[in-house]
Amino acid sequence: MMWKLSAEQFRDRIFDVLGRKQHWSTTHFNGNTVTKEQLNVHFRQEYAVYIRDFAVLLARIVGKNPPWQIRRHLATTIYEEETGRLSLGKPHQELFLQMMMGLGYKRAEFRDVELLSRSYAYREWLDEICDREDWIVGAAVLTIFVEGSVHDRDEVMNQKTPKSNADVEDIVKKHPLVAYHGLSPEHLDLIRAREMIEPCNRSVVYDLILKEAVESGTKNLILEKLETGLNVWLQYRDGIARACGLRQP
Repeated sequence: MMWKLSAEQFRDRIFDVLGRKQHWSTTHFNGNTVTKEQLNVHFRQEYAVYIRDFAVLLARIVGKNPPWQIRRHLATTIYEEETGRLSLGKPHQELFLQMMMGLGYKRAEFRDVELLSRSYAYREWLDEICDREDWIVGAAVLTIFVEGSVHDRDEVMNQKTPKSNADVEDIVKKHPLVAYHGLSPEHLDLIRAREMIEPCNRSVVYDLILKEAVESGTKNLILEKLETGLNVWLQYRDGIARACGLRQP
């Protein structure tokens, strides 16, 4: 039964969920077959659903007064998202918009974005998690699922040391937007900031969430919400792919 899971088994179940956070359209968006118009649809939805307001969602969790270790981590993340003072000195949403302008899009295109029906459903689910669920559920969804990826198992189990500037620049030069869509590396400070901050944070996030989930007896609930989140996210990505005219192979 799930209620008998040890902390290590609970973590492995989370890794299993994140290991399935993959969508068939990713190979299209990370490849050379999509157009700038299709990328525009994709990026506008991503921005309006969670990139623009990620710090606001985190702040709702802080407002529920979790234990100080969680508050400190969330507050630090909000500080970086809103100021960039732990990395490159600019808010992450501004770095995202700079990347978009580098692709030739106009800043105005990212104001008042009309969400697709499944994008709206995903954002509505995130809002509900942050507003109605206990803080531990919201913290797990935002810091583990939304910020996490299929690489979480490796990043947590094989804790990464900070990357050198040369390592970060190599990642930037190989980025799909540079390789396939002609984006100048100078517009990829968002990737630089994330590579400076996030990989080393994954083990910290898991340690905090696992400790609190075990102590509060919420392991089952968290796993249930992460599974739900995965399903809603996959449908969200289905909606974007459909709006871009992409078809599953």
